Amino acid sequence: MILGQVCGAIHSTINHEFYDNRRLLVVDRLNLDGKPSGKYLIAVDSVDAGVGETVLVIDEGNSARQVVNDDSAPLRSIIIGIVDDVYI
Repeated sequence: MILGQVCGAIHSTINHEFYDNRRLLVVDRLNLDGKPSGKYLIAVDSVDAGVGETVLVIDEGNSARQVVNDDSAPLRSIIIGIVDDVYI
């Protein structure tokens, strides 16, 4: 799992039908000190996250497909939680 911060959204006019009515968000991975690393990924939003929120991301295809309950989904990364606090 990855701790990240939502920094934007992706909009497309042509995409796979799986992505119809799903939001794609740009997530910047966070370092251990809680600062953005500049290493971005695109993830499907399953928790209605917004820009600036800290989120928990699964970046493994099989686990992500289990969340959406679709074994054939063209999916790798999915946001599964919004983080309130982090203590290290």
